[in-house]
Amino acid sequence: MQDTARPSGDSYVMTEAGIRLFYRVVGKGPSVVIVPNGIYLLDAFIRLADDERTLIFYDMRNRGQSDPVNDASQLAAGIHNDVDDLEVIRQHFGIGEVDLIGHSYVGLMVVLYAMKHPAHVGRIVQIGAPQPDANKQYPSHLTGDDGMLAEVFAKIAQLKNEWPSDDPVEACRRWWSVFRAIYVVDPADADKIDWGRCHLPNERNLMKYWTGSILPSIQRLTLSAEDFAQVTMPVLTIHGTRDRSAPYGGARDWVSALPNARLVTVENAAHAPWIEAPEKVFGSMTTFLNGSWPREAEPPASFGA
Repeated sequence: MQDTARPSGDSYVMTEAGIRLFYRVVGKGPSVVIVPNGIYLLDAFIRLADDERTLIFYDMRNRGQSDPVNDASQLAAGIHNDVDDLEVIRQHFGIGEVDLIGHSYVGLMVVLYAMKHPAHVGRIVQIGAPQPDANKQYPSHLTGDDGMLAEVFAKIAQLKNEWPSDDPVEACRRWWSVFRAIYVVDPADADKIDWGRCHLPNERNLMKYWTGSILPSIQRLTLSAEDFAQVTMPVLTIHGTRDRSAPYGGARDWVSALPNARLVTVENAAHAPWIEAPEKVFGSMTTFLNGSWPREAEPPASFGA
């Protein structure tokens, strides 16, 4: 990233549709990593920024501090809108080749971006990404299904009437106080999940956007061998074996389908493995972003049944 392109402080990028995307830049190094939807990760991931590496965190369309979008036609494409907006971010900063970090469904989105713009991607880190085929079912040992999801949703249904209908911020906070338990294995770590950002209307209305636009666009995806073949750059997939939001089997499928990918398995970790194994996760990411495969990264040939 050229010095003339680097902003000072937080700011916005404007898309062709006139939607402003909020971003924050940390670090001052020549190597640039973009973290879409990464503002909630900033406090933990800021350690990756230094004199050699700059990180750009931004809120995606209709998320966080980016503009709310009321025109349904500007949301209908779901995850494909996010792919196009990532290209807007890259062009805004004048970056020829960028590394990408994607957590959760953004781990899928950054690979879709690489399929569409392979010349502009150097390296990709996926963390807890959903499986390539949304309709595939996995055996129990390749999922984190331990009954916790059902338990949490039952508790939310039980408590929902007790939450203040006239205070959406407080209702959002109480929802997250229950729901965050699914993202970690050890209940003692649940209070480390602070992703709600309930003071922001976009985040309080996330579930409507997710179920109405993002999730259907993911479910409609049909990726071919030719699509995977476009992603020739190194991809590091990091996944917890007890991830309840995205099955561990999906991580194996990504690494098996992509030409140049390896898997870091985090035993007994859920959807936020950097909380439960910080040295392993951040150590692996640092080694990878510095240009090498981490020692723990396994090629698909090493996978068992």
